[in-house]
Amino acid sequence: MIARGDVWDADFGPIVRPVVVATRQTAIPVLARVNCVVVTSTVRGHVAEVELSRSHGVLEPSVANCDWLVNLAKDRLVRHRGSLDPPTLRRLNAALVVALGLDT
Repeated sequence: MIARGDVWDADFGPIVRPVVVATRQTAIPVLARVNCVVVTSTVRGHVAEVELSRSHGVLEPSVANCDWLVNLAKDRLVRHRGSLDPPTLRRLNAALVVALGLDT
């Protein structure tokens, strides 16, 4: 089962990379696609990034880059890696507000 805040490996065709599911929980069961934040090891230190660690299922220091959003078919999520803890999910929420310009 896919849940908001889960970290999954996503099949992007030529590559597989981690993502964090950002779609609201109540919508996930009825949608064929989910909105995801791409995880990257390129850390720039800006406000739309959320630091992730091994406890979230990533193997190296990484960030969820909320400026890099993708909409994926659920069957593109191929391996569950982990989940965000509540404080990190709150930081993801705040970073999405900034990235999407919802704070104005």
